[in-house]
Amino acid sequence: MSREVEQRNRAMLRARDAMDRRFAEPLDVPGLASIAHVSPAHFIRTFRATFGETPHRYLQRRRIERAMAMLCSTDLSVTEVCMAVGFSSLGTFSRTFREVVGQSPRDYRATHPHVDRVPTHFSMAWTRPSSLGSAVSEKRDGDVAP
Repeated sequence: MSREVEQRNRAMLRARDAMDRRFAEPLDVPGLASIAHVSPAHFIRTFRATFGETPHRYLQRRRIERAMAMLCSTDLSVTEVCMAVGFSSLGTFSRTFREVVGQSPRDYRATHPHVDRVPTHFSMAWTRPSSLGSAVSEKRDGDVAP
């Protein structure tokens, strides 16, 4: 790997790490691009080339992952979860959640038991949505590891 590619990857990782740390805060492309020390347009192109999805899609997926965990481990209302993970509109949250997960937040909560007795890293890995944006509609009961 060339030094230039390594530096570019490190810059993109810095921006992605900032997104992971501050997922619930309002984030914008110019601010993230400044963390990576590149222009906003270059940031979007390079982020997608590096991670396989746009910064916006990555941030939405991370927020939905957190929402999934909160829906299974807290008694917060769907609206409270929506706001806690960084969405400002319940409609946008519900639509995005359905696109990523394949069911509404309320239905997801009803079909998934409380996972507070399972270590967080296991429950988050088990319930992680696909980065491809396609909803998984099959039940995971009985799934066999590849």
